[in-house]
Amino acid sequence: MIRIPILAQNISGVSKMTDRLKNKNAIITGAASGIGRATAALFAREGANLILADINDKLLTDVLNEIKDFGGKYFTVQTDVSSEASIQAMIRFGLEKFSFIDILVNNAGIGGNLDNLEDQKQEEWQKVFEVNVLGPVYATKHIIAHMKQRRQGSIINIASVAGLLSGAGGNAYSASKAALINFTKTSACEVGAYNIRVNAICPGLIETAMTQPFFDWARSTGKENQLGKYCELKRAARPEEVAWAIVFLASDEASYITGQAIAVDGGITASMSIPGRKI
Repeated sequence: MIRIPILAQNISGVSKMTDRLKNKNAIITGAASGIGRATAALFAREGANLILADINDKLLTDVLNEIKDFGGKYFTVQTDVSSEASIQAMIRFGLEKFSFIDILVNNAGIGGNLDNLEDQKQEEWQKVFEVNVLGPVYATKHIIAHMKQRRQGSIINIASVAGLLSGAGGNAYSASKAALINFTKTSACEVGAYNIRVNAICPGLIETAMTQPFFDWARSTGKENQLGKYCELKRAARPEEVAWAIVFLASDEASYITGQAIAVDGGITASMSIPGRKI
């Protein structure tokens, strides 16, 4: 498999803004690392003002320092997306800072483990669903009334190709992402009349902190070189390659797109099922 380095930890070097999101206010969960961190950098470049939410407030400070030179208004808030109260506090914080929110990116997520189903514990399933499903549900629930009043908004849920196709292992994760995709579609139907768009991005093979256990497993079993054969581009993606798709859905360029689950996967879903553990 061809390996391309993932997003550098210092993202301050991204080129100047092009104003695709100028004067828009956005909340990004899971903004401290991986896809969320890359999305924060590109949103800042494109002129957005940001509320950066994550459970790791130290890393949020690092991201804030890296994007500060883009000239927008950026704030951080420690948030546990598995807690509805914490999500409500995040939404209140955003509205206090900006008075209105245009964009919500539900990016925070966890991967769970790759154990056989009979070895998985109930607590594992519960935690994965609390973060990956209920987190976006809570955030969407508590931002919708505000967006309805303004009759506009874009909500982007970060799902996975694992929610579109099946593969052995990662049962809880795959099931949670399938649930998130269906939640995206039903929500889009419910709020479309208010000019609120709800879409999902389904990333494929991306090496981030969340997916690291899968890559570690592949390497420990001598199967790393086989990962690329399930992707037509024969490589893992960089987080910013997914973030660009999020920028598009957040922008006015995507004003007629809603209820979609868009795969950003290097061609995985074009050819065959994802490998799971059986590669």
